[in-house]
Amino acid sequence: MTGGQEPYLAARVLNALLREDYGGLAARVTRSKDGVALLLPGGRRVRLTPGSLFQDFVVAPEEALRLTEVLRTLREISAPADAAGVEAFTRECHEALRALDLHDAHRDGTLARLARAASARPGGAALSRPGQDGATNRSDQDGTVAARSRMLLGAVRYETLAAFADHPVYPTARCRAGLSDEELTAHAPEFAPAFELRWAAVPRERVTGAALPYAPEFPSAGLPRELAGTHVLFPVHPLTVAEVGKIPWVVLGPEPYLEARPTLSMRTVVLDRDTHLKLPLATSTLGLRNRRSIKPDTLADGARAERLLRGIPVPGVLIADEQTYGHAGHEYLGWLVRRLPAGEIVPVAALPAPLPGGGQVVEEIAGRWYGGDVTRLLTEYLRLLFGLHVRLFIRYGTALEAHQQNLALVLGNGPTRLLTKDNDGLLTSPSRLRAAGLPVPDFADERMFTDDPHALADVFVTITLHLAAAAVVFGVLPSPQASRLVRDALAEALAEYGDDPMARLLRARTLDAARLVGKSMITSGTLVDKARTGARDVNKFYGTSGPNYLCRPPTTIPAVTMRRTPR
Repeated sequence: MTGGQEPYLAARVLNALLREDYGGLAARVTRSKDGVALLLPGGRRVRLTPGSLFQDFVVAPEEALRLTEVLRTLREISAPADAAGVEAFTRECHEALRALDLHDAHRDGTLARLARAASARPGGAALSRPGQDGATNRSDQDGTVAARSRMLLGAVRYETLAAFADHPVYPTARCRAGLSDEELTAHAPEFAPAFELRWAAVPRERVTGAALPYAPEFPSAGLPRELAGTHVLFPVHPLTVAEVGKIPWVVLGPEPYLEARPTLSMRTVVLDRDTHLKLPLATSTLGLRNRRSIKPDTLADGARAERLLRGIPVPGVLIADEQTYGHAGHEYLGWLVRRLPAGEIVPVAALPAPLPGGGQVVEEIAGRWYGGDVTRLLTEYLRLLFGLHVRLFIRYGTALEAHQQNLALVLGNGPTRLLTKDNDGLLTSPSRLRAAGLPVPDFADERMFTDDPHALADVFVTITLHLAAAAVVFGVLPSPQASRLVRDALAEALAEYGDDPMARLLRARTLDAARLVGKSMITSGTLVDKARTGARDVNKFYGTSGPNYLCRPPTTIPAVTMRRTPR
């Protein structure tokens, strides 16, 4: 008898292997008078049910799978060349299961703290930034530090709730490779922790970029004041201290300074209500090859991407300010300050997430800003989403990797607006930019360029349509209503461009398609070496497809909303 989160995770892993047809697993699907089933190599017949959002068949809810039998199946269908990847994914599965069980054990305590912090949500009294007006982490004059800590918890409330919902597609997203239980509870967003940053003195001649506004005085980090003449202080995430300590030309400060709390992305932390700080992490997520370090060129490329987008104004859309950054030519020595606009900011990933007292975040937001009308809120969101991405695709040959984690609603001070951030993974067509009269950014990463419209459409479908639209709306509304809402919003956005060739292509790839392209995420992220997949970018590797839920709504809800935490 299986219990806890094991059957849930085992089903998600087997579903992903089937969706990506790893090792020809789809050929083992059988159809008979008893229904559709997947015959495992060990002889077990696993009943499948139709109607999932992103694939034709998924493991039936009543099938109580064990992770060991799914991993045994993986080993038996894998190619010998994938042995290292299979072992890595096996570790990933076990770490994901441990993280799921750990989250369950801490769930009630985390929700209780969030409930107490509800009064600290955006809109309360402003606090001075750390280091200003004499406020530091070491002094608690008039309760400044305690008040700031409560403010930070309120600022990450929706980020934390978003972390309660699993990734819509990647089955082992809870895994942060190599981290212990103690490291997870102290730093992962689903636990709503607080921690202080560490600091490293880096030789000034190695530093490129701006001065960090939040850097302390050297003695506050436990370092000699004299180093200020030759070195610059870099923030270091506590989980990256061991790696930074191995760099011979860095002097690591022994004293922590400046409280922070993690956002959904974990490597990005909140410093105050309108400021995030992105830091390298010594781990991997969404696959072994998705390292959370920061290559120096990506910071400059992200700033270039932001400037490109600012040259393409779209009504109702805001671009986060990500122009302030620094690096020292090392993947664990870099930082990015993200400045957010005024207003209440709600990450899109949080909308289908559960509320502490029941219901979903989207209901709370709709209750405050839309008279309780969830459908009107989602309709407005989709109008903004497709208004931006359809325009970028058709007029400028550009597709953003703006999934639900990189998008937010900005509420207050007028109509709802859509905020996009972290755009260093966009794909753009130099020829279409030139045709539109825009300069082509000098991206260091050539993978950000393509003149292939189908490559751009792949990003639009798998990111904008699947993750930013469908995973959110289907996670809130009944399938027929969700399908109609997404379809109508996309059709409306496309209608503005008539018979433009790029509009026809996008319509053919979405509204009129028999099937929708998907990404083979575990195949490229962990299981198969890049030399064998041929993937230039493991985050843009395709080869799978699923039913078109815009034409034929699924009969089951997405896996992201199915998990119910034991109480």
